[in-house]
Amino acid sequence: MPARLIVLAVLISALSFHTSPEAKVLEHTLANGMKILVKEDRRAPVVASMVWYRAGSMDEVTGSTGVAHVLEHMMFKGTKDVPPGEFSRIIARAGGRDNAFTNKDSTVYYQQLHKSKLPLALHLEADRMANLLLAADEFSREIRVVMEERRLRTDDQPKSLVYEAFMATAYEAHPYRTPVVGWMSDLENMRVEDARAWHGMWYSPNNATLVVVGDVSAEEVFAEAEKEFGPIAARPLPLRKEQREAPQRGVRRVTVKAPAELPYVMMGWHAPSLRHVEEDWEPYALEVLAAVLDGSDAARLDRELVRESRVAIAVGAGYDRVNRGPGLFVMDGTPAPGKTVQELEQALRSQVSRIVEEGVSAEELQRVKAQVTAYQVFQLDSMFAQARQIGALDNAGLPYDSIELQARKIKQVTSAQVQEVARKYLVEDGLTVGVLDPQPMGDRKPAPPPPSEHRR
Repeated sequence: MPARLIVLAVLISALSFHTSPEAKVLEHTLANGMKILVKEDRRAPVVASMVWYRAGSMDEVTGSTGVAHVLEHMMFKGTKDVPPGEFSRIIARAGGRDNAFTNKDSTVYYQQLHKSKLPLALHLEADRMANLLLAADEFSREIRVVMEERRLRTDDQPKSLVYEAFMATAYEAHPYRTPVVGWMSDLENMRVEDARAWHGMWYSPNNATLVVVGDVSAEEVFAEAEKEFGPIAARPLPLRKEQREAPQRGVRRVTVKAPAELPYVMMGWHAPSLRHVEEDWEPYALEVLAAVLDGSDAARLDRELVRESRVAIAVGAGYDRVNRGPGLFVMDGTPAPGKTVQELEQALRSQVSRIVEEGVSAEELQRVKAQVTAYQVFQLDSMFAQARQIGALDNAGLPYDSIELQARKIKQVTSAQVQEVARKYLVEDGLTVGVLDPQPMGDRKPAPPPPSEHRR
C-alpha cells in the first residue's frame, strides 16, 4: 500500500476512535432561553468554557460600527462585585486563562481551566451578563485603546487596508462590508451610551449559548448553568431583518495607496455559505477547491506560482463555508521582485481557468480528503477547538453535532463538482479585485504584524 494511503487509513482509524458514541454533544435550554451545549471529554481534568452571543459586526448599524468589539473590551471593566480588570486576575489565580473575540457573526468569551473551577467561570460570566457597570470613565479610557488597536492592526498594516477596502467594495449592501473593529470616525464619536444600548439589546440569556467541553458531567454543568444563569430574565430581542447582497453586475476594482515595500493583490468572488448540511454540496466543493489551490506545500498555487514560474513570493486561497451571512471565495498574493500585480492577477486567473477547463486530479482529491481527516483528528485533540467548532456551527444556525457529517460530505466531493463550482462562481461579473499600490517608506520601518488575539 502506498505511504500516503497508509497515513490516510491511520487518520481515519484515529478519527473513528476519537469520535466514539460517548462523545455526543448534549443540549439543555434554560427557561429564560439560554442554550447549554456540553461535550464530555475525559482525557484530561480540564475544561473549555465559552459563552457565545449571537451579535457581531453584521448586527451593527451605520454610525455605530465597532460597537460589538468595543463592548467586548468593556465586558472586562467590572461589575459591582468584580472590579475593573479583576475578572482575568481571578481566572489566572485559579490556574486558568481567559480571553474573548469578536467577529462578523458573534462575540465570544472563553476560559480554559481545571474542571473544578468551572463553577467559578460560570459565576463570573453570569455576573457580567447581568450586572456590567459600563462606567463612563472606564469607557473613555478603553475607547482610546480600541482606536489604538485599529491603528496598529489596520491603519499601519497595508494588507489590512487593502482587505478593508476590498470588503467595502465586494459588498454594497450587506453589513459584512464594514470592519469588525469599526470605522475610525465611528470610534471617535462613540459614547458609553452606545455600548450600554448594545449590551441591553443583545446580552441577554435568550441570545446566548454556553458551550462546555471537557472532563465534566453534562448533568452537573446543566445544574450549575441553571444556578448561575437561570435567574437572569430574558429580554425581547430586536427584529433581525434578512439582508441580502444584490447580484454583482461586473468586475469591481479598488486600489489602496499606502507606504509599503511590496505590492499586493486580493481577488474575491461571491459564493454561497452552508445552509443545509445534508442537502448542500456546493460549499463542500468550494472548500475542496480552496484546498486544491492552497492546502499544503503540494497545492497548485505555491508549487506553480512561487516555486516554478516565480511570479509570486506568496500566494493563497481561502473559503469559509460557515457564516451567518454570504460567503466569499478569495485568492491573494504578493508579486515576486520584478513582477507586477497585473502579472500575478493573470497567473491567478489562469489557475482558475485550468480548473474550469480540466477539473482536478484524483491525486489532488485524495490529498485534500486526507487533510480533512487529519484536521478533524487534530481538532479533537483540543478541547478549545472542539468548543469553538460547536459554538460556530450553532451560531450560524447549523447543527452543532454535524462536524463528522460535514467531513464525510467533503470526502464525497468529486472532481466534476469542483469543476462545476469553479465554473459557476469564479466568473468575471462576480469578481472584486483589491490592489496595494506601494508608496515610498521614507524613514518608516515596516510595522510588525500584531498578534491574532490579545488580552484585554
